[in-house]
Amino acid sequence: MSSPAHTGDAAVTVDDLTVDYPAHRASVAHRAVDGVSLAVAADEVIGIIGESGSGKSTLARVLAGDLTSARGTDPAPVISGGEAHVLGHALRGIRRRELTRLTFNVAYLPQDAAARLAPELTVAELVGEPILARDRRYNAKAVGLRVATMLDQVQLPLAVLDKYPFELSSGQRQRVAIARSLVLAPRVLIADEPTAGIDVTVRGSISELIERLRVEGSFSAILVSHDLPLLRHTTRRVVALHSGRVVGFAPIDQLLAEGAHPFLAGFAEATGQRDVDKTRPR
Repeated sequence: MSSPAHTGDAAVTVDDLTVDYPAHRASVAHRAVDGVSLAVAADEVIGIIGESGSGKSTLARVLAGDLTSARGTDPAPVISGGEAHVLGHALRGIRRRELTRLTFNVAYLPQDAAARLAPELTVAELVGEPILARDRRYNAKAVGLRVATMLDQVQLPLAVLDKYPFELSSGQRQRVAIARSLVLAPRVLIADEPTAGIDVTVRGSISELIERLRVEGSFSAILVSHDLPLLRHTTRRVVALHSGRVVGFAPIDQLLAEGAHPFLAGFAEATGQRDVDKTRPR
């Protein structure tokens, strides 16, 4: 499929990217991403949809610079073909020091972000930790103010500041993870199912937060999600992946209305969107 690159300055560019997982213990080697090309402008939010095993989470992980084995048990993804640039940094063969600098400007919210929250830290410590990781001399009062601001933006009361993850609901933990990912005011957010577990009454605030960040500055985001209201409200275009390859790249309603690939036709049918008007205003 030809590159669906966006014109103008790009925060993220992906050119014929191929990503493999090497054989590891009982698992065999397999290809997760196969020749993907796309571009995300410096003020653009795009979505990614796909079935389980389509490569969407691996693509998000690689673009976020998470190129190491998670807990020493699973193999790390390997860029075996093509290239990806994030904020001008080439990811293939990137040095550890350069990757560390990059991750201060690229926020990554993995699919299990809520489960990864350190159980021994309070909410205040969890959200403030990235600030101190970047600069240990950062003023404590300023850290507290920034943490409080982020909690407000994800609609969490200040009463949770001294609570531990086990004292929160799954939706609250997810919102803590979102606040933590955005606390450094990153230039790029890469989020895998960001609204998972969050009550439908609160999901709108997450959409509004992402849209506000985009409008206020040069902020880009890649959202792996099947939350149609989120995709409609925040994304300009959506990438559809199937078996590691791009099978569609267009506004979400256009993808669902056209159903050009069996996956898209099935997804539209499952979500009741098969006959949605492709000209629906955004």
